[in-house]
Amino acid sequence: MSAPAWADDLGRELCRALSGAVERTAPDGDPVFLASYEPGPDEKEVPPPLRSTAFSYDNALAATALAACGDLRRARQIGEAFLVAIESDRTFEDGRIRNAYRAGPVRARPVLLPGWWDAANKRWSEDRYQDGTATGNVAWVGLALLNLRDATQDPRFEKGATRLAAWIRARTARHNGPGFTGGLDGYDPDQASLSWASTEHNLDIVALGMRLGKPDDRAMAASARTFLDAAFDERAGCFRMGTDTEGHMRGIEAVALDTQLWPLLGVVDPPEAWRRSLSCATTRLGVPGGFDFNDDRDGLWVEGTAQAALAYRSVQNEATAGELLQTLSGQRAPSGWLYASREARLTTGLRIGPASTQDDFFYFRRPHLGATAWAALAALGHNPFTGGRVQ
Repeated sequence: MSAPAWADDLGRELCRALSGAVERTAPDGDPVFLASYEPGPDEKEVPPPLRSTAFSYDNALAATALAACGDLRRARQIGEAFLVAIESDRTFEDGRIRNAYRAGPVRARPVLLPGWWDAANKRWSEDRYQDGTATGNVAWVGLALLNLRDATQDPRFEKGATRLAAWIRARTARHNGPGFTGGLDGYDPDQASLSWASTEHNLDIVALGMRLGKPDDRAMAASARTFLDAAFDERAGCFRMGTDTEGHMRGIEAVALDTQLWPLLGVVDPPEAWRRSLSCATTRLGVPGGFDFNDDRDGLWVEGTAQAALAYRSVQNEATAGELLQTLSGQRAPSGWLYASREARLTTGLRIGPASTQDDFFYFRRPHLGATAWAALAALGHNPFTGGRVQ
């Protein structure tokens, strides 16, 4: 069974929205990072801490989606920005990428990081998470660069991805078991290592290492895959979120949607038992029309619902995928982007970083680059982990 015909129209519309964002931001063809959020329905501007923020994960997805759309020129503009960022950091020379960069054409060297003027305290402010480097984000940028390599045959993109993989191995390998830790947090120059390990991050590393394919990369992927296998709870059919700060694998008292979906997309020929994670997601995270981020079910996470649509397409369940795509088609903002959440605010049950004293990671009903890119990929049936179609 194929996707409904209108899904092709949805894909084209989302492709146009992504291409238009690049054209508006960098019409002269400069390397570019796209702002991750546009103002919500009742906002004139995005709040200052996000106004100039181009999250690396969102831009990696956008580059991959644009390549899948066939718009290689604009996909390359984002890819070129990442290549510059890898080589031109304001503090470090180890080939990392940051969690976010300043939105706009990339002309300055070193590449600018986001921030805002704090008028009350009369100082320039930055966000410690945005300045940091999450391991999963490094892997996602690496995957985007490989997708651009495949689409353009430009070896510079593979060189960039190879350097990012080397950074993962050098800076985040676990010392008390297989897999890789969460990355680095904080302000320059004294960033702190994050000792917990994420199932999602390790899945990203499996995909990156296998696609790069050299011995060191395959060994990295094998270590991450061992972690991934340990994270699957055979009895419940759910993936655990990862370890705590002491390195102990967490239980399944709390689960997250992407952790249930991505293993089916990022691992070639996943074990048949892993398909049970779709049932885990439906049972614990399903809401009318789609899925929540976590199991409090306080609303619909648009990006995650797009991920679920692609996951269902990957297991040839086009009926369910079509229902989810129908939900996504109703979440478009006037700009053509999709909102991050259906409700005004969506909780995740997570904290942004170690400095947080309470759960403070939320999604709001603002047009979101990441949600739009994932929906485009789902409508096109394109897998960002493999760079190919899901069927």
